[in-house]
Amino acid sequence: MRYQETVLCSTGASSSSQGLGAITLHDFQTGSLLASFKQTCADTHSTAVLQTKNGEGGFVLAAQPDKSILNAYYFQKDQIALKMVLPDKLSCIAIDKAGDYCAGGTAQGRIYLWEIASGILFNLWDAHYRKVTVLRFTHDGAALISGSEDSGVAVWPVSSLLANELQHEIPTPYCMLSDHTLPITDISCGIGSFPSCRILTSSIDHSVKLWDLASRSLLTTFLFPSPIHSLAFEIAERTFFAASSDSNPSGPGGSVYQVKLFRKRDPQDIRSGVEALGGGGVAEAIRLETDPKRMIAVGQPISSLAFSLTQSTLLVGTTTGEVHLYDIASHQLLRTLSPVKDKAQGLSVTHIECMLKPPDLIGHISLGINVAGMTSAKDVMPTRPVAPFQRVRDGKAREVHEVSMMLPVQNEVCFSQYLFFQDHLQPSAALFCFK
Repeated sequence: MRYQETVLCSTGASSSSQGLGAITLHDFQTGSLLASFKQTCADTHSTAVLQTKNGEGGFVLAAQPDKSILNAYYFQKDQIALKMVLPDKLSCIAIDKAGDYCAGGTAQGRIYLWEIASGILFNLWDAHYRKVTVLRFTHDGAALISGSEDSGVAVWPVSSLLANELQHEIPTPYCMLSDHTLPITDISCGIGSFPSCRILTSSIDHSVKLWDLASRSLLTTFLFPSPIHSLAFEIAERTFFAASSDSNPSGPGGSVYQVKLFRKRDPQDIRSGVEALGGGGVAEAIRLETDPKRMIAVGQPISSLAFSLTQSTLLVGTTTGEVHLYDIASHQLLRTLSPVKDKAQGLSVTHIECMLKPPDLIGHISLGINVAGMTSAKDVMPTRPVAPFQRVRDGKAREVHEVSMMLPVQNEVCFSQYLFFQDHLQPSAALFCFK
């Protein structure tokens, strides 16, 4: 099967329109439409995707802004697979990388935590005083990070949220990051297991802050000419992009600022090479001026950011329903995708994500997957289970619930090789290789 990079876009109505959006999948190179999932109008931070992996079909969750409804879509179907009625309207959602848990925030500052496969409501608590604007799981799924209009950022250990003995107690955050002064707009997590990871937070107060969760401390503050609404953190954590939808001295419309987290050492320094930028903590603030060499002038209000799989292209979603692809090295516009054909609908691109084309995608079933004579990937690839989410806590269901799990296929060739090496290697060497 040939790997093909795709772009998943979610569109929703802007403040000036009531049009119905969609979730679309496009070819990264040509921009051609591969699949479309309709009957959704998810807002910013209200779309979550689990990719197809480990022999199980993935899914997409989309929270509806005007009602307490959560839509679930499978890549194998172009219609809503499950429409869940929730206890509250959700302002944002997030799922962990493994696809085990889904968290949802509300306008009242409450957070819900469900198990996706069983639908069981494991926890709900009042996390903030005002609306929860963004939720993020760390890459290992060990912590949930929430941002709010109350300018606070809270880090919640997932283990304590799931613990049976703590179900009747108010959850205690691992730490509260409270250096912002205005509502939080976005959070981006760096690579690494919790708490050995760094996160970026952006706010309307014109700042982006870099935090170290291990020490629970602020590393650096970056100040921008305009409020920041979206972030994209490079996987190597050498640079990040911050998007502003406001006009600036360089021209009308939104702009994307590129910030490098390293710089050349002072020529007088006996040590050569580069050094990390910032790290001065609360006392340090690095002001980013309008520099055309470090800025991409989009000319349209920006609603979302994302990196390509190779980290060489920046995808910029706009409130006019377009996705612009820029080469990061040169800042040149490569091409533009148009998830919204009718611009009169006033739809905005609220979510962008690059991914490999799902092998079980509707209308694009890969015939390269052939098991026991079956020629359709849909026949041999089950979907990841998604159960209706509970509206209230149910202690009995929590105790007796069962979650289906797909066991990996035994690889006979690898197993025979293992037996061969086990017979011919020394016991200590075999233990080292196959531990």
